[in-house]
Amino acid sequence: MREQFEIDLQSIDDQLVEMTRLVGSAMSRATTALLDADLSLAESVIAADEQVDALHHDLEERALVLIARQAPVATDLRTLIAALRMSADLERMGDLARHVAKLARLRYPNSAVPAELRGDITEMGDVAKRLVLKTGAIIASRDIKEAEELEADDDEMDRLHRDLFGKLMSPEWDHGVESAVDITLLSRYYERYGDHAVGVARRVVFLVTGDHSAAHGEPLTDQG
Repeated sequence: MREQFEIDLQSIDDQLVEMTRLVGSAMSRATTALLDADLSLAESVIAADEQVDALHHDLEERALVLIARQAPVATDLRTLIAALRMSADLERMGDLARHVAKLARLRYPNSAVPAELRGDITEMGDVAKRLVLKTGAIIASRDIKEAEELEADDDEMDRLHRDLFGKLMSPEWDHGVESAVDITLLSRYYERYGDHAVGVARRVVFLVTGDHSAAHGEPLTDQG
């Protein structure tokens, strides 16, 4: 019985890692669709989000069944609760990639990104890719040090978000209100994507240490 339970727990971890792969691919492809005004690619990102949603719902059901049938002890219960919350964060990351793709579709055949801001959005997409790759590795390894470093990595996304907002507020902005709204939304999507990756890292710290402060938003670097 215990052996099967361990297999089930490992399967849930594997499913979380697979979700990181899918949401990472989604944001990477959504960024390309956005910058290249690629309608077909945008549509594929939007459609593929259903797979992430299905994995999220499946993981929820499996975790709840294990809780009901196995009456897990404290450590195992913590594992399942953390998995449920990580799955929710990853599902939201998929939604954010879909939002980027939808904006690409909305502005087609034009790009929603003015030429002078392409570099900013490209960089945000690159940071998102690094964050989600590290997130998958953290789930698989349960490496607290890597989890702490992820929050520092997300600082770069926050900086890009602030810099982009500063450009929108500049007197030199001459692309109109509609474009300003588009860029504001896009910047927020990428920034929130990074925040959810940090949320997953916090769940891993909670899973390993049982420290509720990490799961509730206190800096990971305070873990000692």
